[in-house]
Amino acid sequence: MSEARSIFITGAGAGIGAETVRLFASRGWRVGASDVNPASLESLASEFGAGMVSTHVADVRDAGAVKAALGDFAAAAGGRLDAVFANAGVLFMGPNETITPAQKDLLVDVNVRGVVHTIDAAFPYLARTPGAHVIAMSSTSAEYGSPQHAVYSATKFFVRGLTEALDIEYRRHGIRVSGIYVAYVRTGMVFDAKVKPASIERLGVKVTPRQVAETVWRAVHGRRVHWRVGLDARLINFAARMLGGGIAPIYARLMRD
Repeated sequence: MSEARSIFITGAGAGIGAETVRLFASRGWRVGASDVNPASLESLASEFGAGMVSTHVADVRDAGAVKAALGDFAAAAGGRLDAVFANAGVLFMGPNETITPAQKDLLVDVNVRGVVHTIDAAFPYLARTPGAHVIAMSSTSAEYGSPQHAVYSATKFFVRGLTEALDIEYRRHGIRVSGIYVAYVRTGMVFDAKVKPASIERLGVKVTPRQVAETVWRAVHGRRVHWRVGLDARLINFAARMLGGGIAPIYARLMRD
């Protein structure tokens, strides 16, 4: 087994994923960068020396493709995998009746099935690597159901439940599991959205991809299940815990045009 620590990252072609690739590679880790966009991966890999970042074109909706990509990456390290970051995701915002059936299917296929496929494919390699970690991208919309993000919010509740349960279950394998919770991040996924709820303007888009990447770094080296990025994420968590269903009128005002 190779001595160099390694991480496999999905949705690595841009935004949070790309910044996480850069951070881990700059700190000496071997990084497997996976995405559906080969051009984005090639551009990212060109920033680093040979051997630091390997690229793997795969659609997380395809369990076989993810399994093959992860297998290729782990094989190059003699079967070692210190961490996997299930980051790939999609976002459609707006009133639920305006989100098309195809968009809803894509939300579930990528944000739910894609996370399951990634974790399942990584598990055999994580289980044989001491101190391994699973990190999955959740959202502050998993604190309380978010209007104009209904199906997206539900997918992130799935990620929350999955990571909480697996962190308990996988302890017998020596694997820790964590979720990352953040509000709006300065990425194309938010800025290029065709529909932008009023909450974007009211809350602002404050968190950078680098801040999220730094939190992934801390999660990989830590033992917490929930990692929240930025003041908004901490305040939303506090309000949801303190108010319960009483947070609904606040959310309604945030979303009102």
